[in-house]
Amino acid sequence: MINEDLIKVLFASMVPVGELRLSIPLGIIVLDLPIFSVFLFSVIGNSIPVIILIPVIQKVARFAEGLPRPLSTIFIWRVDRLSRTNGQLFNKYGFLALLVLVAIPLPFTGAWTGCLASWIFGIPSRKSIPTIILGIFVAGIIVTCLVVLGSTL
Repeated sequence: MINEDLIKVLFASMVPVGELRLSIPLGIIVLDLPIFSVFLFSVIGNSIPVIILIPVIQKVARFAEGLPRPLSTIFIWRVDRLSRTNGQLFNKYGFLALLVLVAIPLPFTGAWTGCLASWIFGIPSRKSIPTIILGIFVAGIIVTCLVVLGSTL
């Protein structure tokens, strides 16, 4: 039977801003769950929006642009910023740049940003979905190691 705290971890990993940076510390430090279970549920939970968003990202983007201010302004700012700061990298490295963008667990990186970047830079779904999920897996390893190391100090 699945622990209700693991469901909390799963849903926390789906949140656009927090993603793994939220769910893994929540599961390991706050909820005191087994590390492997937290990692697994975080990676699965963070992958679910990717599988849903990538096929419909263009419709989601049009919807987000039509939202009232400040939400539409934030979305447009994020699209412009991604285009300006990462345009050369994506033109040169394509899906590898996408992998790095998702795998490095810093603010404004992660699966949701990866979905947006794949749309902006025209990376096909058949490449972007596995690339983003691989990036989630790498980010999960990084965040888990940092949380475990940090919690033992």
